[in-house]
Amino acid sequence: MRSNTEVERKNSEFRRRNFRKLKRGLGWPAALLFIAAIAVAHASRAQEKTATSGLGGAGPVVHGNPDDPLRDPRETHLRHLKQLTFGGQNAEAYFSYDGQKLIFMSTRPPYQCDQIFIMNTDGSNVHLESTGKGRTTCGYFYPDGKHVLYSSTHAAGDACPPRPDYSRGYVWAVYSAYQMYYARDDGKIVKPLTTGPGYNAEATLSVDGKKIVFTSSRDGDLDIYTMNGDGTGVKRLTNTAGYDGGPFFSPDGEWIVYRAHHPATDEEIARDKSLLAQDLVAPNEMDLYVMHADGSQQRQITKLGGASFAPTFFPDSKRILFASNYEHPASSQFELYAVNRDGSGLERVSFAGGFDAFPQFSPDGKKLVFVSNRNAKVPHEINVFIADWVP
Repeated sequence: MRSNTEVERKNSEFRRRNFRKLKRGLGWPAALLFIAAIAVAHASRAQEKTATSGLGGAGPVVHGNPDDPLRDPRETHLRHLKQLTFGGQNAEAYFSYDGQKLIFMSTRPPYQCDQIFIMNTDGSNVHLESTGKGRTTCGYFYPDGKHVLYSSTHAAGDACPPRPDYSRGYVWAVYSAYQMYYARDDGKIVKPLTTGPGYNAEATLSVDGKKIVFTSSRDGDLDIYTMNGDGTGVKRLTNTAGYDGGPFFSPDGEWIVYRAHHPATDEEIARDKSLLAQDLVAPNEMDLYVMHADGSQQRQITKLGGASFAPTFFPDSKRILFASNYEHPASSQFELYAVNRDGSGLERVSFAGGFDAFPQFSPDGKKLVFVSNRNAKVPHEINVFIADWVP
């Protein structure tokens, strides 16, 4: 819940007042860029699926207990918090179906942009899964533990694709060169899963591995689709103007949770389409939605300020864990929250005071993996953490 202390109220008003001045004096694009620099810059990790956005200072120092030094004592749902990566920008770590491995994306030497890696859940045996060429995003295991999927731009060129031009305001790249690939866990690509035009990324699988849910711009907007695990049988699920993305199946296979922002005016819709034609999307407030696995009964379940993203289901399929900066919408402070599938029962889970995002439960529900900049030594450093989950 929002703090109502006098200090926070005055700070919030100060930020709003200065943004209004910036907007009048600098124009909307420059004002957005300023906000991006000091506030929601790292929310781009929610949409662009990039591990390298916005956190310009060292991470917050957590003063934990001697037996759990990385855990804030207020994080009562977490125990035995352990850091798995050290340095670089690491993000989007997801469990294998047996709970023994993690697949994640990372920008680390010698690579200039994100590549896909695999490691054991104790942080050992880190190895490159992707080709080392182009830019990659969104890795996920198949149930057999021997195959994975991820998206990559490598077919369009070995180099990292150019970063967005922020002179037009704060925008994210949704590269149409991103295609999804089915690969062995030793890195050998078996086949592409998508080949058509448009951005194809943000993919995860159902618990039985039979269905992939993903985001694509193939039909002229950023929408959510499903397809069979082998890439056949593509079906479009969302058809509302705006950005629908980051989808996850519930463990029972009945639901999909996702993030979305739907522009309200013809002018906003036209701007979105213009940007998308240039492989760009403008960030706006994001909230969470749920729908049945067939795309029916789509409904919004959060109405929070700022950006809410990276949702994942609890093992019982009745609650959702996600990241949001709604308590500090003019900052890059993202914490983890839980909410019931109907939008009730909002509960804060993390309290580090920095950037905590991309949570996922282990298949048995006993562990939680997420990324955080807590105790990061240098700007832009984000690491993977794992903890025991306490219901």
